[in-house]
Amino acid sequence: MKEHGIISHLVRAMASEKDAALAATPPSSEYTPTIFDRIINKEIPSTVVYEDDKVLAFRDIAPQAPVHILIIPKVRDGLTGLSKAEERHFEILGRLLHTAKLVAKQEGLDDGFRIVINDGPKGCQSVYHIHVHLLGGRQMDWPPG
Repeated sequence: MKEHGIISHLVRAMASEKDAALAATPPSSEYTPTIFDRIINKEIPSTVVYEDDKVLAFRDIAPQAPVHILIIPKVRDGLTGLSKAEERHFEILGRLLHTAKLVAKQEGLDDGFRIVINDGPKGCQSVYHIHVHLLGGRQMDWPPG
C-alpha cells in the first residue's frame, strides 16, 4: 500500500464509517497489504493493548465508545471478512473472541461490552482484514444500527 493510500484511509476513518465502507475495496490478492498489515509490521503507529503470537489488539483511532479496541489476526490467511471464513479458520476465530474477553477484563468492562464484526459494504466493513470491534464504557443501544 502506498503512502497516499494510508493517508486516504486515515482520512476515511475519521469521516463517516458508512462512506468509508462504501468506498473500500477488498485487496486485489492475499498479498496486498491492508492498513492493518502495516500496523502489525509497526509501519504505522498504534496504541497496542494486547499482543501475542497470533493476534494484536489496539485502540481505534476514531472511537465510537469510551473503549473501542480492534482485535485482528496477525496473519490474514484469506480471512478478509467473516463471510470468507472456512473450517481452517475455526481456531483464529475463537482466538479473536477469547482475546476480546481478555481485553474487556483488562479494560475494566465488568458490567458489559459489545463485540462487532462488520462484513462487506452493507455491513459497514472498511478494511478487508477480519477484525473484531470491542466497544464498552457506556450503555449500548438496541438496535445497533
